[in-house]
Amino acid sequence: MSLLKSILNLIVKTVTESNSERDLEQPARPSATPRRPEPSLREPMRQQVSDWPRYFAEILSSEFPQYSVKRNVPVTDLAGYAADVFQLYATRPQQTYKAEWGAPYTFVLYQGGQPAAVVMLGDGASHSRNVKYLIARMYAKKLGLPYINFYTQCPNERGYVVSRIRQFLNA
Repeated sequence: MSLLKSILNLIVKTVTESNSERDLEQPARPSATPRRPEPSLREPMRQQVSDWPRYFAEILSSEFPQYSVKRNVPVTDLAGYAADVFQLYATRPQQTYKAEWGAPYTFVLYQGGQPAAVVMLGDGASHSRNVKYLIARMYAKKLGLPYINFYTQCPNERGYVVSRIRQFLNA
């Protein structure tokens, strides 16, 4: 066994040294793709999915200053550790779902220290089929909170986002 281990160590050492020498011989090439300028928060971000939370946070803080906003709020922070019966799927009319199974709310808007609405970001499949999102939606409904979902594969222009949130908040 030790002979096999010695041979493997020798192979690894040889490959590592060979790669190191080759890296020293070849200068690093600049990237062929030019860097794109960072998008403005006021512009829709069609391709930068990682920036969607920042984009929405800026809209919520500037357009709805009467609300305080928290991000990534677990369902249990609002509903507690409940286990309620919902019909999420036609094939399971009476199934118990625990609040802790729900997807965390992307944003919760608070007014006067009380939750006033939920804003969720996700793709089309997550909002319509993913059980975690469906559980989160049902607990928001149970709590009487408007549940506003936005699909991140859509443009979500600023005007559209603001008008849709206002519609749900009756503002």
